[in-house]
Amino acid sequence: MIDFKSKVEQAIQRSSSYIRHTPLEHSPYLSALSGANVYLKLDNIQKTGSFKFRGAISKITSLSIEEKNRGVVTASTGNHGAACSLAMSLLGVKGKIVVPENVHKNKVENILNLGGEVEYYGDDCIHAEEKAQEISRTTGATYISPYNDQEIVCGQGTMGWEIWKDQKDIDAVFVSVGGGGLISGVGGYLKSVDSDIKMYGVSPKNSCVMYESLKKGKQLELSSKPTLSDGTAGGVEIGSITFDMCNEIIDDFSTVSEDDIANGVKIGIEKHHQLIEGAAGTAIAGFINKKEMFDGKTVILIMCGGNISSAVLKSIL
Repeated sequence: MIDFKSKVEQAIQRSSSYIRHTPLEHSPYLSALSGANVYLKLDNIQKTGSFKFRGAISKITSLSIEEKNRGVVTASTGNHGAACSLAMSLLGVKGKIVVPENVHKNKVENILNLGGEVEYYGDDCIHAEEKAQEISRTTGATYISPYNDQEIVCGQGTMGWEIWKDQKDIDAVFVSVGGGGLISGVGGYLKSVDSDIKMYGVSPKNSCVMYESLKKGKQLELSSKPTLSDGTAGGVEIGSITFDMCNEIIDDFSTVSEDDIANGVKIGIEKHHQLIEGAAGTAIAGFINKKEMFDGKTVILIMCGGNISSAVLKSIL
């Protein structure tokens, strides 16, 4: 395991002038519901509407001048692609975002509007990712993984640094889990400053590859069903550094239904006036399902993003 305290604090030094220190907002509704003292970490209002910007800016600011001159490349149709686009634009680093040929035009427009250059390849995200890695090998551009990278993970950990700066009395933190970069970074840092803090991972039942992999004690390649938590959906790269990190950092891991996730999103909107995406609703849902455990405790729920389409929002509300 890496020295999370040192590495995250280095990431803060590199990126603090770019990222937003997002609010830690008390939740009267969830506190009354559970008897706990519940706070929401509002990274749904981070730049690009997602925590992913933290990792992207951390990674690109860690590169040498020579590496920056060679450029960067990644593959993503969602939050990671948008985050990398803005980070590249702010830092003046050239790069490409590889996307599948069938990607929705709105997602491409978002990447382009943030300053990214798009290359189309293949008919799914796996093909696009393979193409991005091929471009990296042939051109020398740095490939930016959404989670399988130490600087990305420690960039996500800057959220943990902010939480600790704002609230020292913490018993538990709920985080939605896809590739595991967010819970590894946040949990790694928080446990480095207070080993008694418990990390609760939550995934949708329809797509819970890390959950099933940790249960089996080895990485699995599994198919996923559609989920409202599209930000956590899909497989986990075999050999990813986050598998061992999650195995050590996560104290409890659960899954939630699509109805639970929809209810979580509605709570974010109706009780906190915050537009949150399905992955953030997943964290709320995981907490609600275990709320009886936390009477008198202080609990943080990570609102990891707010990028949700009007069509999905309409289906939930």
